[in-house]
Amino acid sequence: MVAMMLEIALDSDGDWDSRIVGDALVRTAAEAAIAESAFPRLAQLGRTVELSVRLTDDEDVRALNAKWRGQDRPTNVLSFPLAGADELARGAGGGPELMLGDIVLASGICASEAAEKGIAMRDHAAHLIVHGTLHLLGYDHLDDDQAGDMEGREVRALARIGIADPYHGAR
Repeated sequence: MVAMMLEIALDSDGDWDSRIVGDALVRTAAEAAIAESAFPRLAQLGRTVELSVRLTDDEDVRALNAKWRGQDRPTNVLSFPLAGADELARGAGGGPELMLGDIVLASGICASEAAEKGIAMRDHAAHLIVHGTLHLLGYDHLDDDQAGDMEGREVRALARIGIADPYHGAR
């Protein structure tokens, strides 16, 4: 089996502690999400898969959410997919990098949600990265069926990296 050639461009502002949320966590969470997606072969490509992650403050996320989604409020995670379903399904083989897209996490919201749930910031950030990666891979939660499928994939991906079901008790 070919090892995953996942390139991660991680950009973090001063609100984030790279000892808690850094390259290793982002890589582990993204790889787990890919493994639980309909495209696990992405982990076996002979070409590089690229993902961009920005860890920023709530105001930056609010501005992005307003500009791209028409919602003038911060949110915990935003995802901006670049690869289409055809490219994801085709995936294997040589060629240029496969650009999955961009994920943006909001520090204040992530921290307050983690505190409210009584979980470690690292675990919640990993969940949001898994969630965001699944969005990049075409998953959504617009209806109950989609939400159930996506949540199941999140739970399995998080279990792969030793993180408890974030929905346990919340259903």
